[in-house]
Amino acid sequence: MPWNMKDYPQSLKNFDPLVKKKAIDIANALLAQGYSPKKAIPIATEQAKKWHAEASSEERKAFDDAPDPQKTDRHDT
Repeated sequence: MPWNMKDYPQSLKNFDPLVKKKAIDIANALLAQGYSPKKAIPIATEQAKKWHAEASSEERKAFDDAPDPQKTDRHDT
């Protein structure tokens, strides 16, 4: 089940909105590759935190300005 910014795993509830957005985007891509939600969520969470820590302010702003992840987004597998 893909997620969006209004319907996402409870474990992302208290995250910074930008980290949450990135985690949802990564998790949806992992689901499209066949990962189970139980595996996709922790991987996406870890990768989103890492991305946020390492991204430049320009990268974070560009991602923040990009459209929010949607359940219907297509991901290359």
